[in-house]
Amino acid sequence: MADLNGRCMCGAVTVRATADKPILRACHCDMCRRWGSSMFMSLPTDPESVEVEGPVRIFRSSDWAERAFCETCGSSLWYMALEDQVRQLAAGLFDDAAGNTLKLEIFADRTPKGYAFSGEHRRLSEAECLDLFAPKDKAGDKA
Repeated sequence: MADLNGRCMCGAVTVRATADKPILRACHCDMCRRWGSSMFMSLPTDPESVEVEGPVRIFRSSDWAERAFCETCGSSLWYMALEDQVRQLAAGLFDDAAGNTLKLEIFADRTPKGYAFSGEHRRLSEAECLDLFAPKDKAGDKA
């Protein structure tokens, strides 16, 4: 189990969590790319372990998800599906992305032509992601 300690760009928000299987995920959905001007890199954590202190602002980005950012500097903090309440913490909060390795790309078929990750890891299309993660009555909405 990995202990994670991170902070936003200005240091006003601090995050502590544990991760049973620390990996990196990259999401290329339209919302993630608009949110951070690129893919959203995140670390799945143990939901009950997440502790956040500081000025957090929540944005309800769709009918079934929210995103959070530091109210002071605007750093991305997490993406969370409302159904399972699991926060996908932004990898940039942690030095060296907490030393993790990219294992999963989601919305991989939405990746802009200007960049691509190399290496062997799982890649899921938009349709595969919506089938796995979206509540069945909300599958038409984007993340």
